[in-house]
Amino acid sequence: MSRIFLITGVSTGLGRAFAAEALAAGHRVVGTVRQPGQIPEFESLAPDRATGMLLDVTDDHEVDAVVRRIEQEIGPTDVLVSNAGYGVEGTVEESSLNDLRSQFDVNVFGTVAVVKAVLPSMRRRRSGHIVTLSSMAGLTALPGVAFYGASKFAIEGFSASLAQEVAPFGVHVTSLALGSFRTDWAGRSMVRVPRTIPDYDTVFDPIRAARNAKDGNQTGDPDRAAKALMTVLEAEAPPVHLVLGTDAVNVIEQGQRRLRADMETWAELTASTDFPPAG
Repeated sequence: MSRIFLITGVSTGLGRAFAAEALAAGHRVVGTVRQPGQIPEFESLAPDRATGMLLDVTDDHEVDAVVRRIEQEIGPTDVLVSNAGYGVEGTVEESSLNDLRSQFDVNVFGTVAVVKAVLPSMRRRRSGHIVTLSSMAGLTALPGVAFYGASKFAIEGFSASLAQEVAPFGVHVTSLALGSFRTDWAGRSMVRVPRTIPDYDTVFDPIRAARNAKDGNQTGDPDRAAKALMTVLEAEAPPVHLVLGTDAVNVIEQGQRRLRADMETWAELTASTDFPPAG
């Protein structure tokens, strides 16, 4: 059955791959872009089923207006893929609070704004699927991307809570924890904070160098990620959290082992903070 998709950020990368796969499956896709010139190129993918719309996800009024337009001109959104986002790379001390605010404006507040705009219709229809874009950095902390990771930890928590709230209405929520995919995330879509403190050279310089070297050589295939997403959207019981990429699995498992080790080492102190049993 054909469904109406709203996918934010379809000009390149995973957003484009998601849109192309949905169109290939016969669905109708509304894809948002930031520049007017990107609309004709997107719509050429399927002139009868691809619709491009301008959207800055940090503008709440614009988000609401675009969703209303979709409902009036095309129909209610069946699947939302909140893909628009970017990364800030830099140590905490060298990065500014404005870097953090901008990161959250797009990755967190932008995602929540789009979700809140489509949710009332999904709830009333007792149907829909919301897909948020997270990262392996949203399930385990990584040095050098604290602001990006914080935004993705927020998305993971938001999505998990939302999933429990809307499950009674037949609305599904899936957060994709992505590994390294061969997109421009580590290139055009990354803001690299200038280095200012030599003390961090030993820790951070190898991280930045490795990320630059990996750009264009990542193990993850965006087209395969898009096929995986379509599989999830067809599932009777889709996951709330889906990890994509073997590198993501390895990094997340290492982080979970560190957490488990801390919990076990400090278990006695943890239990000491409870009130003593009555009597």
